[in-house]
Amino acid sequence: QVQLVESGGGLVQAGGSLTLSCAASGRTFNTYAMGWFRQAPGKEREFVAAISWSGGSTYYTDSVKGRFTISRDNAKNTVYLQMNSLKPEDTANYYCAASLLGYTGAYYTRAAEYDYWGQGTQVTVSS
Repeated sequence: QVQLVESGGGLVQAGGSLTLSCAASGRTFNTYAMGWFRQAPGKEREFVAAISWSGGSTYYTDSVKGRFTISRDNAKNTVYLQMNSLKPEDTANYYCAASLLGYTGAYYTRAAEYDYWGQGTQVTVSS
């Protein structure tokens, strides 16, 4: 069983920055592919960013490319999402997720490919 705990959300003005963290329990974190998803009120959960177990491969949804950076520190069992140039449309509850398929070395973009989820952290961007 893997437990994921997100932190770092909050209220920020448009153009500002936030860094989300996701701390994972367990001794095999370095075999999981990790991802960040978000869900705004009244909308479906959407993919934001993903990273392979090694950190060598990353992928972003088009709307955050060039603004968000996903990274991981396997020694600390933690994955990060650095968010710059935030926009009001980035307002959502942000979730991290872990995929047991990570041993393949790939990253994953679909929610169904993830096995464990955190409880979420709220990000609100004011205009």
